[in-house]
Amino acid sequence: MSGIALAAAAATAAVLLAAGFVLGRFTARDGGRAADPGLGTPVERATFHTLHTASLAAPPLRAGLTEETARRAAGTLRSLLGTEALCLIDRGAVLAWDGPGEQHHRAHVPEQAAETLESGRSRSAHTGCADPACPLRWAVVAPLTGEDGVLGALVAYGSRESAVLVRAATEVARWASVQLELAELDRSRTRIVEAEIRALRAQISPHFIFNSLAAIASFVRTDPERARELLLEFADFTRYSFRRHGEFAHLADELRSIEQYLALAGARFGDRLKVTLQIAPEVLPVTLPFLCLQPLVENAVKHGLQERERGCRVTIAARDAGAEAVVTVEDDGIGMDPELLRAVLRGEHRAGSGIGLSNVDERLRQVYGAEHGLVIETGVGAGMKVTVRIPKYRPGVHRSPP
Repeated sequence: MSGIALAAAAATAAVLLAAGFVLGRFTARDGGRAADPGLGTPVERATFHTLHTASLAAPPLRAGLTEETARRAAGTLRSLLGTEALCLIDRGAVLAWDGPGEQHHRAHVPEQAAETLESGRSRSAHTGCADPACPLRWAVVAPLTGEDGVLGALVAYGSRESAVLVRAATEVARWASVQLELAELDRSRTRIVEAEIRALRAQISPHFIFNSLAAIASFVRTDPERARELLLEFADFTRYSFRRHGEFAHLADELRSIEQYLALAGARFGDRLKVTLQIAPEVLPVTLPFLCLQPLVENAVKHGLQERERGCRVTIAARDAGAEAVVTVEDDGIGMDPELLRAVLRGEHRAGSGIGLSNVDERLRQVYGAEHGLVIETGVGAGMKVTVRIPKYRPGVHRSPP
């Protein structure tokens, strides 16, 4: 089951049980009186209360299980269950406590939770409290799990043994576990994005860097001013490409980096490389994934000049298309067999700069949805045209349904 489907199932179960738990308290408090039509039925009020409380607890848990997030979530989880007290524990120590009795119960929590932390199963037991004034007579310990197993436990305290509390605490712990798993997925996704960007940076070939510096050196004596300009372009290009923050960038910044790349490539290839830029000013502020165009341009230069003495022309265009910006990178080079291209995009063939093409295609699909992958027109000897469609108002992450 996918993370989203698991979240939906667990949330539904938790809502139903907790709503029933809350409904019982509402009914008891109201003495069975008929509901005020303006406030809804007891079931409607209990459901709204449960959903609202769960929505308050979710954001802290989506940041992972830490002392800070546990402290922020404990109160709302206790309100969700309606227990006398509640605490959250990881595998090492109590992270947060909400409610009375902390002074003489907190020290015993690790011992009470040890079996659950080991087995991953919920359990309930008498607290053994000797204080007649303490309301914490019964404890339910439910595991909090993640991708790597049991992360900690939720401990709910009641004044008496209750099978309903055991079930409700277990389901709420499952719901909380889903939030923790989603936090892990978010961290995994961040690591994947960082790895993808590192892969793209690795494709800024050492040969390109060496050749760029060699080309700059060739102008030092014959044209010092151009050598200085190229050296500044090289510094700006590498600074931008190896920056350490941000998954997204403005189209204007990406195009500026591409111009620097082309200036360095032009210093090496001279008149063999001809470049045309057709950029609509209104699309320059559009946001897109960082380093998603440079690999396309590098691919065009590489394949455009490959096995061709007469050189090639690369055309880069960006136009306004209503709700989208459309960017095309086109070359008149050797092109590619469409079947080979499909294998490259599936990650089945590691030829040339295919890693860059498949990387960019996958990142665009992750961010904007499957319909926004690369559109590539090519054929053997027919050059290549790559089209990228960027939604103007959706720079965030798109997750496809399960």
